[in-house]
Amino acid sequence: MQRGTARDLFELLSSMRFAISLLTALGIASIIGTVVQQNEPFNAYLNQFGPFWFPVFETLGLYSVYSAPWFLVILAFLVLSTSLCIVRQTAPMLREMRSFRERAREVSLRQFAHRSEFSCSLHADDALARIEDYARANGFAARTDRRPDAVLVAARQGSLSRSGYFLAHGAIVLICVGGLLDGDLPLRAQLAFGAKSSTSAGQLIADIPESSRLPESNWSFRGNVFVPEGRSNRYAVLRLDDGILLQTLPFSIALEKFHIEHYDNGSPSRFASDLTITDVETGQSFSHTLEVNRPLFHHGIAIYQSGFEDGGSSLRLRAHSLLPGHPARQQDIAGAIGDVLPLSDKGYAHTLELTEFRAFTVEDVVPDPDQEARQGSVLTQVQRQLGSGAGAPADKAMRNLGPSFVFRLRDEAGQAREFHNYMMPVERDGAWVVLSGVRDSAAEEFAYLRLPLDEDGRLETWFSLHGLVFDPARHEQIASRFAERSLPGADEATRTRLTATARHVLDLFAERGYETVARFIETTVPSDERERALDLFLKILNGLVWEAWAIQHEQSGREAPILDEARARYLSNATTALSDSLLYGAPLYLQLLDFTQRQATVLQVTRSPGKAVVYAGFLLLILGIFAMLYIRERRLFVLLKNNGDVLVALSSNRRTVDVDEHFGRHVDALRLILDPAFAPDTPAMPR
Repeated sequence: MQRGTARDLFELLSSMRFAISLLTALGIASIIGTVVQQNEPFNAYLNQFGPFWFPVFETLGLYSVYSAPWFLVILAFLVLSTSLCIVRQTAPMLREMRSFRERAREVSLRQFAHRSEFSCSLHADDALARIEDYARANGFAARTDRRPDAVLVAARQGSLSRSGYFLAHGAIVLICVGGLLDGDLPLRAQLAFGAKSSTSAGQLIADIPESSRLPESNWSFRGNVFVPEGRSNRYAVLRLDDGILLQTLPFSIALEKFHIEHYDNGSPSRFASDLTITDVETGQSFSHTLEVNRPLFHHGIAIYQSGFEDGGSSLRLRAHSLLPGHPARQQDIAGAIGDVLPLSDKGYAHTLELTEFRAFTVEDVVPDPDQEARQGSVLTQVQRQLGSGAGAPADKAMRNLGPSFVFRLRDEAGQAREFHNYMMPVERDGAWVVLSGVRDSAAEEFAYLRLPLDEDGRLETWFSLHGLVFDPARHEQIASRFAERSLPGADEATRTRLTATARHVLDLFAERGYETVARFIETTVPSDERERALDLFLKILNGLVWEAWAIQHEQSGREAPILDEARARYLSNATTALSDSLLYGAPLYLQLLDFTQRQATVLQVTRSPGKAVVYAGFLLLILGIFAMLYIRERRLFVLLKNNGDVLVALSSNRRTVDVDEHFGRHVDALRLILDPAFAPDTPAMPR
């Protein structure tokens, strides 16, 4: 019973259907590995798939398909199955390749699709010699079988076509073995048995424990090396699930200079790294310029130009206070990308984390997406909050928006918001504004605060307006000036009532901008009167902001502004920005004044001992396919009877159109040499 079970198991594992099933499973897994980007940080997958599907896909190992246990098991079984197929078929295949089938009976030959008969007028020995000479001359190997009533010449040609079977199956074994060699199976085993453990990213190299470091002798790895200009690095970071490992390299890589060229719109067209490679053991070094798709090979390690990042650019910033009661307070800050700086003033104590800088910010520029909101009801308009800086995907116009930087502000409770501030203004609806993006997490899109520039191209005017409008101590002054300008000839009581109303509108606006105004109207005004009431509120609000602007001019010793179309547009944009600033979620705005850029190169380093094995496998696969498709096995049988009758039969491993032609030529040629009276213009056709 056990012997029968073992035999059945062997038959299953060595069957073609089982191997094809495994190949199909590997194909599906490869598709998944192509669609789902592999070995990314887990936070990226959580943001992409959401809290429900993220753990499901994690359990299935879809984030690192090619090192998932089930993938390696399928790969191992495919190697086993293909190897057993080869073992199972080797003996009969070799036997078939060496066999001439010279024992074939006449009745069997008459069953062939290609057969023909004619008479021979020569002596038997002479005819046999001519048949053997003909077979050898046409590339056949022949063997003779003498019988009492006849002689059979069995000839074969193209037996090497069967070698394609071994080559193709051997190629699959080599490719799979090469994949296993290049995989992280030994590393996974070390992690499983506790010899190594991953650690969290974001640490200094000196702080990474020894258990998370891999030696130079590690035979297979794929990682990234980050090198800023003027510095060197000999460690590669290997991402593994939700952690990292540090791979020590036998050489250090120093970045002397990073080169980058751009298209007209600012997109990078070419980038390259001037590197100095220094062997740790010998101290010898050499220089090399590394470019995309032109890898460098050293000590069996391939070095690829993967990308580039900021290498610690120095920034000079100016912090503008957005807190009420702190009009136009400014604070100059100097820092570099990667720095964590304390940032405190009256009313807040935050930590500033500078995370990213771009000298060229290439993004899509489209018309203001709030245009549709302006065409709706006035109530919808005032309820607008921070808007998107980008438009619909179908309306993209890539443009360089100039330098920008990304930072996080972390409060005392540890909660952080991420900001993306631009240095240069952009034009929106005929006005120039400076964009500042904000979001609570990386899973969200940036919402943008649009700060308008005044007629002199300065931001300071808006910050002065912000300090006046949101300073409670100034509300009475602004409201009184508005009442006097609106009702110059009215009595004191009327102006007092208008002052109180204007003061109330300003107080409402100072709470949460348009949102508070809209909520007040919805709760206190009948629905059929809301549009008219809102229109009145907005006129009062615009007048109040205009008065604040006039006060700002007086304080700076300038003449009072005169309302025109350009100033009316600025007034509208400034009021909207004042409302949006209350939803900005930060006590200050950071303006980029100047920067000194420092580039860093991102290199991918790989050690792939199985690469040569995989290449050899592909070479065998090509040879195997060539042998099976283009080497055609043919067997020619000539039965010479004692009575002078000749039976010619031909078999082929593939029945194609040219087989008929070849058989006809062989029959004509044999009949010509065996029957001198035969005329070649009347060929014998197969029957």
